[in-house]
Amino acid sequence: MDWLLFEQLDRLRRAQGALLDAVGLGPTQAPYREVFSAPGVSLRRYGDGEESGPLVLIVPAPIKRPYIWDLAPEASAVRRCLAAGARVLLVDWQPASARFGLADYAERLILACLDAVRAERAVLLAHSLGGLFAAIFATLHPERVQGLALLAAPLHFGADTQVFNAMVAQLEADDLPDSLPGAFLSAASLNAAPGVFGSERLLDAVLSAGDPQRLRTHLLVERWALDEFALPRRLVAELATQIVREDRFARGALEIDGRSAAPSRLTAPLLCVVDPRCTLVPPGAVLPFVEAAASRDKTVLDYQGDVGVSLQHVGPLVGRNAHALLWPKIVEWIARTGAH
Repeated sequence: MDWLLFEQLDRLRRAQGALLDAVGLGPTQAPYREVFSAPGVSLRRYGDGEESGPLVLIVPAPIKRPYIWDLAPEASAVRRCLAAGARVLLVDWQPASARFGLADYAERLILACLDAVRAERAVLLAHSLGGLFAAIFATLHPERVQGLALLAAPLHFGADTQVFNAMVAQLEADDLPDSLPGAFLSAASLNAAPGVFGSERLLDAVLSAGDPQRLRTHLLVERWALDEFALPRRLVAELATQIVREDRFARGALEIDGRSAAPSRLTAPLLCVVDPRCTLVPPGAVLPFVEAAASRDKTVLDYQGDVGVSLQHVGPLVGRNAHALLWPKIVEWIARTGAH
């Protein structure tokens, strides 16, 4: 594998992103300040300090930059939470050494963020791979989690998760570089699911053309897709083997530093957003985890997709339908859950 080529592609894609920023297609983020940093992570706090609602800790996927949660005023999960009075924190993953693995991303760094702001408990709000990390954390530290809200998060791997299966099929830990370039992950995604990451994006551009707001959101997501993030070798190897190939988490067989991380240890109220039409994270990748969780309060919301989101996988965060129909239910759930 020519890893140098992919590193050069990363630099090229960042340069393309800078050009799109220059023509007004960069994110318009809400004000925030950094309140904690450590190797591998920094922590953002949003708002003006007057918020008195539940403490929400957003856990993004580490594959790209986290501003997909706050892309523009009309497409911002962060602003939705702030408008509902929540106190909002966001985990901002930073470059990490090759030795960082699941124990760091799914436990140690999240715990460090909560400890840094002296938060005894928080509602965890997460998407995609960040949802997997948040779910593992919630099983290891149920006393620190007031609620767990997962959007399009892959939690169970098997026959339904053909895209992930194909992505890791050729990965061998001994062949990986210290940092896996983001361009390689994008290429692997396109190869595993050319429809999801290729033709469907082109179709979305065509369908968005007649609506300026939808077209702008599509282009903003396309710009975000260029902001790739290299992942540590150990994390990629553990995800490929322990999570995707062996499905240890959903089976209750995953151990983090000798402690069990199993769905049966999850006691916090649980909300999951699933897209019945999604081939990347289909309902079969989510619902078995929901059934196995020990939570007494379980909510499953269907997301029916959007035009103007480029990648349907991020539609629950940025789509017009998502913000009109889905997010009012999510913030109501956060308020109700965070009140207990």
